[in-house]
Amino acid sequence: MQKQRIRPSRRVRRAATATVAAGALVAGLAVGTSTVGAADFYTPPAQVGPAASEPGVLVRTQPIPLMAPLPGRATRIMYMTAYTDDKPVAATGTVIEPLARWGGRGPRPTVVLGPGTSGQGDQCAPSKLMGVPFALDVAKPSLALNFSLPEMLVLLNNGVRVAVVDYVGMGTPGVPTFLNRAEQGHAMLDAARAALKLRDAPGDAPIAFSGYGQGGAAAAAAAELAHDYAPELNVRASHAGAPMADVISVVNKVDGTHDAGTIGYLLNGLTVRYPKVKPILDRELSPAGKAVLAGVAGQCITDTGLTYGFQRSTAWTRTGESLGQLIARTPELRKTLDDQRIGKGKPSAPVLLEASPADDLVPYATVRRLFDDWRGKGASVQLSDTGLPPLLPGTGLAHAVAKSPNVLPATSYLITALTD
Repeated sequence: MQKQRIRPSRRVRRAATATVAAGALVAGLAVGTSTVGAADFYTPPAQVGPAASEPGVLVRTQPIPLMAPLPGRATRIMYMTAYTDDKPVAATGTVIEPLARWGGRGPRPTVVLGPGTSGQGDQCAPSKLMGVPFALDVAKPSLALNFSLPEMLVLLNNGVRVAVVDYVGMGTPGVPTFLNRAEQGHAMLDAARAALKLRDAPGDAPIAFSGYGQGGAAAAAAAELAHDYAPELNVRASHAGAPMADVISVVNKVDGTHDAGTIGYLLNGLTVRYPKVKPILDRELSPAGKAVLAGVAGQCITDTGLTYGFQRSTAWTRTGESLGQLIARTPELRKTLDDQRIGKGKPSAPVLLEASPADDLVPYATVRRLFDDWRGKGASVQLSDTGLPPLLPGTGLAHAVAKSPNVLPATSYLITALTD
């Protein structure tokens, strides 16, 4: 495999100064409250007709404040997407129209961003955090963070429209289905459709997908589902940083780390989509394990790390085996989790994968496997290694730090693809 070094384009490098300045401004902002607006925005209509249930249809919109560094106008949206079984469901997100002019040929392009793991509580929805870098709910207590600021800033400064998804069940009724391949991919693709409708953009306007961690998995899922699920979209490229492409491997990797509680996000999501999973977990989980699932259901990722960080899942099962061992000996669980593995399809547009061998949350070997799977199917795919040393293994620091040096190369890659 030839390792790729993606250098930022001249246009994107010009935006770097603005990014640094904005980062300093954000660092100086005081704690804010989330810009929820009307409390009932996130409650879908009780009845929706067949035409209004089509994927990508806008249900409602709401202008919302945007934090000072971001040069654009933000609109919170509710749009229709689909569950794993293709039944319709409403999801929410944010579309940001840049103030900058698009300097490329043709209509303004749209990049759909899949946020990294934000949590499972409704208060963690990214669309509630567009006016502030973070929001503290002292009553719960809960701390929600906005993880997508750097990418949004660079893209908007280059005149690219940005759509940020909340994912199915995040903010809206229901349980967020963490790392569900189909539902994350659907949410990304339908957000692209909704963003074009919101701005009355041409149907063939260029589209790209991007994300890191959970967002990388969402972008990768959208890339390989696009051809069949949304063939009308003009998808030019995707970027998937540290994609959580193999869920079983992720479970084994995060067990005992700062992010151990995210396994609870996964299991909560599986129980609401796969009927065979709940009775297995009811039988196999210990009282402590069941308490973890109940506890993480209303938390953001920061809360989960503080509450369940560095716990071993051996305490969560009745037998004392790890959840990875439980999955390995239970065919129904193994099949359900393997269904979420990304790499079984083929992207129809080029993809940039980025990963770090030192990542302490996402196994590097699984990203390399995704690269090999896609390349074996004839896809146009690059893999760029982030050359960082191990940083306090198990804390998630190496995973978090590896994102920063990739922001400019990734956005440059996408902007170049959207410009051509």
